[in-house]
Amino acid sequence: MSDRVEHRDRLRALEFEAFVAGAGGRLLHTATLLTGEPPRPSGACPRAERLLRAALARTYADWDRLHGGDPYDLARRELVLRFAREARRHQRPRGGLLERLSPLERLVLVLRMYEEVGEEQAAALLGLPGDRVRAVCARAVAALRSAGRGRGAASAAGGGTERPAPRGTAPGPRETA
Repeated sequence: MSDRVEHRDRLRALEFEAFVAGAGGRLLHTATLLTGEPPRPSGACPRAERLLRAALARTYADWDRLHGGDPYDLARRELVLRFAREARRHQRPRGGLLERLSPLERLVLVLRMYEEVGEEQAAALLGLPGDRVRAVCARAVAALRSAGRGRGAASAAGGGTERPAPRGTAPGPRETA
């Protein structure tokens, strides 16, 4: 009987390792966006990595209860809920485009735009009404747009360098103020 349990545990560990190998990078990027932590010169993001490790530990603990469910959804859910519980620690990101956003705005924006989670699913995950998720997302997008306009005005006034358009895209019309 112990051989059977040992084999099952080994199989479980191999399945989980394969899941982390496939989804770990995207989950780490999500955690980095949530915490608003810029990478250190070594490329490490300690707060995001800590958040992800805790979420993956919980995912591994619940692995047997998946019963054919999506492990990515479980890991993302745990990551999001853990971030929401610890949001006080993530009030002041130290750089990046998302630094202007509150933790809730970052959370909603990352779920809706980066993770492409539907509005109703995000609302259910966060325990918020759908119209609240919609309003928070709209506010976050507006804040990012106004930040982008401020940077564009500084570039036009000679305060910075203009970034080229991404490869494969045509330059868009310029806004005049």
